[in-house]
Amino acid sequence: MDRSILIVDDEPDMLQLLKRTLAPELGCTVETASSGEMAMQILSHKLFDLVLADIKMPGMNGLELLDLIKRTMPGLTVVMMTAYGSIETAVAAMKNGAHDFITKPFDHDALVIRLEKALERSSLIKENRRLREACEETHVFQDIVGKSEAMQRVFESIRMVAKNDLTVLITGESGTGKELTAKAIHSLSPRKNQSFVTVNCPTVPEQILESELFGYKKGAFTHATQNKIGLFQDAHGGSIFLDEIGDIGPAVQAKLLRVLQEKEIKPLGDTRSVTVDVRIIASTNQDLKDKIRKGEFREDLFYRLSVLPIELPALRERQSDIPLIANHLLEKHCAKLNKPLKTISTDLMTLLTTRRWEGNIRELENKIIQGILYSKTGEIRPRDIGIEEKGTAAPCVSDETFALSYKEAKEETLKRFNGAYIGHLLEKTEGNVTQAARLCGLERQSLQQVMRRYEIAAEAFRK
Repeated sequence: MDRSILIVDDEPDMLQLLKRTLAPELGCTVETASSGEMAMQILSHKLFDLVLADIKMPGMNGLELLDLIKRTMPGLTVVMMTAYGSIETAVAAMKNGAHDFITKPFDHDALVIRLEKALERSSLIKENRRLREACEETHVFQDIVGKSEAMQRVFESIRMVAKNDLTVLITGESGTGKELTAKAIHSLSPRKNQSFVTVNCPTVPEQILESELFGYKKGAFTHATQNKIGLFQDAHGGSIFLDEIGDIGPAVQAKLLRVLQEKEIKPLGDTRSVTVDVRIIASTNQDLKDKIRKGEFREDLFYRLSVLPIELPALRERQSDIPLIANHLLEKHCAKLNKPLKTISTDLMTLLTTRRWEGNIRELENKIIQGILYSKTGEIRPRDIGIEEKGTAAPCVSDETFALSYKEAKEETLKRFNGAYIGHLLEKTEGNVTQAARLCGLERQSLQQVMRRYEIAAEAFRK
């Protein structure tokens, strides 16, 4: 038998009854412990899929045992048993990390069903762990996750272009990983020990972008009170990544063409040119050939940029990678947010792999972050990220909520609503609180107060 349960109870008759009946019905091995101390001694040298523990025991009680298990073995599934009159204690146990609780005296068939579900959770945790290990071993390339044929071709292209020192143009929809690709090219190139400078072109007005890229001399314009070194000079010897280059204006396009042709720049207000040794890596989510036809992008600059083109596939074109990516992001952000490592439920993983991700990996990442922050258990479910099988909003009241007092249930429901609603706005505005407030009709300060109350961090949604 592959599955195993440890039952902890100070009543010998109960231990024997459960061991005799559960082993054949659940198809698993069952061991018993008559105290919390004995249970920890057994757990210290043997792995189990599930611990079924009574709350009321002499010495180390069930809650103390739960706390110790969660601190030392956070992935282990624990189900608590309690007398009928101790429901509040059982609810507290679930808040502290128990997967479920069962009241005594219990219906045997109901007990078997609930333990089967708990064992399914353990199985899912094992599978997620296996996926993470597989991901770490064979499917992570320079922080880019993928095992699909489409991504293997991308990885091969990155290896090939990194060896050369020619200009690279990375194309793909927003959120497909263009900056990660650029970093991978730089880190595998002979310039890897030199600077890697990133410029987000759409966020900088053209007149400022020109001075940022090429620098300026004192007195070049009204507020130029001293000389300024441009980003191309900062990147001398290394690489410069021009993100979303399709948004730059004609004046900067002309100067970029000069850099590519002559390997030199001319700071604003200077009469002399400065030689620079920089590899240019550019990206765009736009159709540059269409912009050329419209007279919005220089054709000669396009062909200078796209010497070595790399096209990144949309997430919908590599759905087999989604479980790997989701688990990679889950582990990354649990650590970043200082949260215990969680798992993704089978239902949610099915939805993630079939959903059409318009925002690609960035949108998936935002959903994973929401799930980590808003799930109340060790498992992230569809309602935790505001999606359901038919695309409807998450239900306002979950099964666990009915076990709470009215005041607690109301607060829990409000937290779920605000998490889903405000999370959607912040995802749409990429973490811009001012724009989110405008969309929902609140003053910025009012929205910030709600976000503080329900621990919603705008930073989690920013690019």
